[in-house]
Amino acid sequence: MKKTLILALSLFVGITASAQDAAVASQTDDHYFDVTKNLEIFNTIYKNLDMLYVDSLNADQTVGYGINAMLRSLDPYTEYYPENKSGDVKMMLMGKYAGIGSLIRYNYKLGRVCIDEPYENEPAAEAGLKKGDIILSIDGEDMTKKDNSYVSEHLRGDAGTTFELRIHRPSTGKDMRFKITRRSIQLPAVPYYGLQSNGFGYLNLNSFTEGCGKTVRNAIIEMKQKGMKGLVFDLRNNGGGSEPEAVNIVNCFVPKHKLVVSNRGKVRRYNHDYLTEVEPVDTVMPVVVLVNGNTASAAEITSGSLQDFDRAVIMGTKTFGKGLVQTVIDLPYNGKMKLTTNKYYIPSGRCIQKINYRHDNGGSTEVVPDSLTHVFHTANGRVVKDGGGIEPDVTVVPDSLPNITYYLVGVRDSDELVSTFEQQYIAAHPTIAPPSEFELTDADYEQFKKMVLSSHFKYDALSDNSLDELEKMAKFEGYYDDAKPEFEALRKKLQPNLSKDLDFNKKSIMRMLQQDIVTAYYYQRGAVENSLRDDKQVQEAFKLLADKDKYASILK
Repeated sequence: MKKTLILALSLFVGITASAQDAAVASQTDDHYFDVTKNLEIFNTIYKNLDMLYVDSLNADQTVGYGINAMLRSLDPYTEYYPENKSGDVKMMLMGKYAGIGSLIRYNYKLGRVCIDEPYENEPAAEAGLKKGDIILSIDGEDMTKKDNSYVSEHLRGDAGTTFELRIHRPSTGKDMRFKITRRSIQLPAVPYYGLQSNGFGYLNLNSFTEGCGKTVRNAIIEMKQKGMKGLVFDLRNNGGGSEPEAVNIVNCFVPKHKLVVSNRGKVRRYNHDYLTEVEPVDTVMPVVVLVNGNTASAAEITSGSLQDFDRAVIMGTKTFGKGLVQTVIDLPYNGKMKLTTNKYYIPSGRCIQKINYRHDNGGSTEVVPDSLTHVFHTANGRVVKDGGGIEPDVTVVPDSLPNITYYLVGVRDSDELVSTFEQQYIAAHPTIAPPSEFELTDADYEQFKKMVLSSHFKYDALSDNSLDELEKMAKFEGYYDDAKPEFEALRKKLQPNLSKDLDFNKKSIMRMLQQDIVTAYYYQRGAVENSLRDDKQVQEAFKLLADKDKYASILK
């Protein structure tokens, strides 16, 4: 208990000392008095709780709750990691963890955790684990009714340790045992890149982890050597990561000694300007960067900088709008804290932070309105704005996910129809066509449709739900009785027709099934490659690259 109190006190006092060392001129003696007063109150409260409270307190939990509540009042990116969570920091920064290298998922029908997606060239795949394998036990401990987090915790461990995994394989009906040695798993930052038949390259980057800049540079060089005449650089759903790696990637396309991003905050020693440091790979080849609402942080630095330099056309939908920078600091007893220390500014001088975080009254947020944004200019004089993320040069909205598809793959699908069909297909097909060619046949889809129709699958029709709301409103306002015949007639016409909906949304559902099946044979790289021909935004990017005049006119 004394150690925990010392930990809490040293944490707070350490922060105060750090602030004093920074010699922040704006802070007054009153501020330091308030800090000292409240720290003393906090420690006295906990001391009395520990001595007098009717039940014994778990110091790690109680103080931990207090720390986390304090951090939640700031912003969602400032987080405390005690010693037992320090591996999460390594995973976040480097994309590494020690384990078997596989995604797992909970099967709601079986009440079991299953292998879902082994990673290529990692222990799970090398041992022979397959999609759909049901995890029975780990080192003799029964995993029945255990959730994903519990099973994941037991699959992970120190690199080099060996354990026994017992699984049941539904496709053969057999129980199997595997001896697996955990390794340091490096998640692929670039799951797929390749020169397409149209002469344009495609590169998918899903995270900014350590070393990804070098991977991207080498991929671009390789595709250029094969004759690449333009590049589609896919940053959709990329939540960011390492800021220096973002600069390294921008450096592939812009000259040496260019200022890419500046960090500015309260403490000067955390301020930093990042410039490109090496010669670029190519400064003239047309580039289209794909972004969406989940493109954030370092991915926004990359896309925003290329836009500010007029070095690429940004296509897709508006990005997330995270203009804040976090720094990881060490804490006593091997803890760590990731805290927001700066805002970042890209070459035009703009900060694209979308949300202002207010710290009073427990914390609140407000979105920066368009009326309060400011105008900036790219290198060629094009107008861009701060606040609210990166606005694409060309807006292309992706196809939406149909309602029935959402329910087929959602957690409410307790019958696991999609999983069952995919496992049956995989068991019946030892091999499939290459990713760029693989397609399910109409006969395959009819088999899936038959399975769904013969099940008890149910889903909510959005139109029917909307009619319910309209009916309630009409009753509340007194119009329902007069309109009752029309409501009843419309309800009959809006009755869900499962067979009709499966036919109407056939293309979307088949695409979903294909992605999962290809992944089982060709891993993530195969899934990405297979998706390209049906990806509306990717195809629009290829069209723009092929139209040199239109591409050039956008950047003027």
